[in-house]
Amino acid sequence: MREKKLVLFGAGKIGRSFIAQLFCRSGYETVFVDINKDIINELNRRKRYHVLVRGEQDEAIEVFPVRGILLSDEEQIVREILTADLLAVSVGQAGLPAALPVIARALVACYNLDPERKTDIIIAENLRNAAEYFLEELPVYLPPRFPLRDVVGLVETSIGKMVPLIPEKDARKDILLVYAEPYNTLILDGKAFRNPKPEVEGLAFKDNMKAWVDRKSFIHNLGHAALAYLGYLYDPGLYYTWEALENKRLRNDVRNTMLEAAAVLAKKYPGEFTLESLEEHTDDLLHRFANRHLGDTIFRVGCDLYRKLGPADRLAGAIRLAMDVSMPYDKILYTLVAGIYFQATDEKGEMLPSDQEFHKRYRNQIDAVLREVCGFEEEIFPGLFEKARACNRQILGLE
Repeated sequence: MREKKLVLFGAGKIGRSFIAQLFCRSGYETVFVDINKDIINELNRRKRYHVLVRGEQDEAIEVFPVRGILLSDEEQIVREILTADLLAVSVGQAGLPAALPVIARALVACYNLDPERKTDIIIAENLRNAAEYFLEELPVYLPPRFPLRDVVGLVETSIGKMVPLIPEKDARKDILLVYAEPYNTLILDGKAFRNPKPEVEGLAFKDNMKAWVDRKSFIHNLGHAALAYLGYLYDPGLYYTWEALENKRLRNDVRNTMLEAAAVLAKKYPGEFTLESLEEHTDDLLHRFANRHLGDTIFRVGCDLYRKLGPADRLAGAIRLAMDVSMPYDKILYTLVAGIYFQATDEKGEMLPSDQEFHKRYRNQIDAVLREVCGFEEEIFPGLFEKARACNRQILGLE
């Protein structure tokens, strides 16, 4: 019996610790595609690597069989995809423009070989409306009238697994080693597949995928932001997420912010979620955030301000959704304003370079951030700007 094959664009933390790990455990070979020559060379040398699951009892998972191809080797990538059962993409939003032309070339090759062939692509990205993004961007690299919707399944996911930054000393010992939490469920759009759904343990297929993507963005990701931004405001010396959650007042503030977003989701998707189920999910997340064995940091869950304060991301996106369904968003907005002051550093004491640029450019200019980063227009949302200014005065102790 032929071994099934997954071609996975992205050999980063999520790709190695989550996607490949799930598929390899269920009998797939994973062929990674990446730009990192050192990682690709090491994958090809060893044909396996380890994921260290951090908890009360650490568990080392050996992931195999694996291989790697450099993104620049387009001919080889196309050959691998021609005999693949499934594609997946986990390169991060910034890496998509480099991956899409190669994917498009492979799709054309598959179609030319067999016009009846269907190809499914699992989009393992923290990206809202990911399928729409692919439908808009892939045709740029495809021939006119290519039947993209007919022959390609664009499968959105909700990535709930937390994968912290590995300490530099451990990374130097083993370039392929990744840490991860025990949670191991990948939520996917069950209606998007053009082929039979893969039989892989740990996959959870959903019909209303938009609701589950929003749950990840506006409870999980929002919770991380609240933990980082409120935690930094409370004590800039906090380093680990578990440290912050040991403070009962701070934990309560984070929880209440998450529950405000949960109420928005319960109203937006009444057929999918109840407030009780989302409250249970919130408490489970807080328990996972407090896993000290994971070693997750305030820096990791809060850095990258341009993205995390962006128009559709965890905070501004949740506020927009709250406005759409006429629900309160005061706590979420307070967290967003707190984020403008976030200057946490990594283990070397350094801020993310783009966050340094953010602070140099805006210097806590609330209105400018709301307009230019969050995408709000004061003419349309005058009340929001007034509320944000009030939050800022409260943070500065002026009222």
